Amino acid sequence: MSSIFTLSILQSALELGCIYALVALALFISFSILNIADLSTDGCFTLGCAVGAMVTIAGHPFLALFAAMGAGICSGFVTAFLQTRMGVPSILAGIIVNTGLYTVNIAVMGFSSNVNLFACDTIFSLAKNKISSAWYDNWYKVLIVFAIVLLIGIILAWFLNTRLGLSIRATGDNEYMVRASSINPLFMITVGLCVANSLTALSGAILGQYQKSCDINLGTGMVTIALASLIIGETLIGKGSVLRKVIGVILGSCLYRFIVAVALRMNVPAEALKLVSAIIVAVAIAFPYLKQQALFYKQKNAFLLINKKGGGSAC
Repeated sequence: MSSIFTLSILQSALELGCIYALVALALFISFSILNIADLSTDGCFTLGCAVGAMVTIAGHPFLALFAAMGAGICSGFVTAFLQTRMGVPSILAGIIVNTGLYTVNIAVMGFSSNVNLFACDTIFSLAKNKISSAWYDNWYKVLIVFAIVLLIGIILAWFLNTRLGLSIRATGDNEYMVRASSINPLFMITVGLCVANSLTALSGAILGQYQKSCDINLGTGMVTIALASLIIGETLIGKGSVLRKVIGVILGSCLYRFIVAVALRMNVPAEALKLVSAIIVAVAIAFPYLKQQALFYKQKNAFLLINKKGGGSAC
């Protein structure tokens, strides 16, 4: 058991968990708040990685993060435009954008399916060169990604409590009520999807610099990973303030990566990783329902037992 739960597994889970937490936060905006199934996440994640990689190769690793976010905003705008102005259902709009982004992504990468960043400076290598200590050399990547996610989480929680953020939340709750309150729900959907996709692209750019490579198929299954993290986080934290939900999403992402890391440590084939992800998502989604059903049957059995005892005493 001690060989399964090691410090390196915890470190890797925290690093990847914080990176993928940005995608989970994006899904938190689109899926949980706006009630929109945005299936362009896979392509947008690769778009952020591709744009970030090319800007990093040009010698601007920090600018690469903002460039990726800008590309994500464009992707979110196109998805929102198809939904709000062209009458395309949200699921189909996401599929259309995701399909189109494959060509865009490979064009950004110079029509190459893979780009490596091994000869380039990244935010991680630059930060490592700035501070040097034995402890920092082992955990500097965790500190960097945690600082980025913490900053994004605080900004997102603040944004969703502003007037614009409250309008976006209200649009997801009841679009017709928002329209009756002289708020344009189409604009709110557009802003929400742009913000969500910017976080997805930022996650892709950070992952590209983290692993020093970008692959055209990098974003495949990203919706599944983000959905699993989101559901796990909501199950752990439950209802509460926006900040509490944001923290729950981040914790859910780290816990998901820890489960995957343990599964790989237990010699689960890498080819079966998608199946493991699907099972985790299914269990995470079904857990609240199963918990509610278990409570219902427990109360039902207790009620029947009380009635049975009461009937026996009456006789």
